[in-house]
Amino acid sequence: MQLDDLKIFLSVIRAGSFTDAAEQLMLSKQYVSRRMAALEETLGAQLLLRNTRKLSVTEAGHRFSQHAQRILDDVIEAQQDMSSDQQALQGIFKISLPMSFGMSHLSPLLAEFLAMHPALQFQVELADRYVDMVGEGFDIAIRIGTLPDSSLMARRFGELKRLICASPDYLLRTGTPQMPEELRQHACLRFGREGINGWELRHNGSTKLFDVSGPMVSNNGEVLRDAAVAGLGLVLLPDFIVAEALQERKLVQVLSGFEPAPLNLTAVFPQHRQRSKFTRLFLDFLQQKLSQRFNGGGPRL
Repeated sequence: MQLDDLKIFLSVIRAGSFTDAAEQLMLSKQYVSRRMAALEETLGAQLLLRNTRKLSVTEAGHRFSQHAQRILDDVIEAQQDMSSDQQALQGIFKISLPMSFGMSHLSPLLAEFLAMHPALQFQVELADRYVDMVGEGFDIAIRIGTLPDSSLMARRFGELKRLICASPDYLLRTGTPQMPEELRQHACLRFGREGINGWELRHNGSTKLFDVSGPMVSNNGEVLRDAAVAGLGLVLLPDFIVAEALQERKLVQVLSGFEPAPLNLTAVFPQHRQRSKFTRLFLDFLQQKLSQRFNGGGPRL
């Protein structure tokens, strides 16, 4: 078994076809096909299902992809450890960032880290979705909110405060709610990943769910903020999204005594990346930059 075959196999999975993987690797489609056939013969297992329309991965292929990625990561880590320059980080790393927070807070930090380590390359995806870390080949993902149970490792950076606000024009038309029970009488702009049509608010140490409804649901906080600025209703969002609008008085906070629970700001990564020098240094860098601003952080690796 050759290391190059593992690289080709993982590229085929991510590209979804021999043709696209061959183009990305600058190899011929025939060579890629031969190497995959040789790999399956060596392992004695079918890794890929091929037909004229699409290529899919077998259960054995999914299992082997995790081993293959771990092997390649260990080789990269060994090369870095044996380097004469112990501070040099090398390699290509795939990172997933949430859309709004990634653009407003993480984008300049990525640029700063790359400037410190010019031999690195980043492949960055900004999307408000939970990526498949192993299946899609991500090294690190930054996530906001409650993490589902998984085998992934995590590093907590802090908390993102949330608040309820609305435009002065909207409040002038409808009145300002004084108690959460009044929310059902208002138009409420809801974040699309909420599995329930309600907002959980804390008061005097207890939490209660309040029913809400309104004219818009979206999975992007900036879209909801703009709708609130336009006077379409109340919105519950992290403060980093609405801070500028609040400062400019385009929005004002309401129900300040009834706080939504803050959102956790966390990095997740596969278990086999825990020993990686890149993972350790990159997360230490982010923790130093973010924990001071966002209310503490979790234990270090």
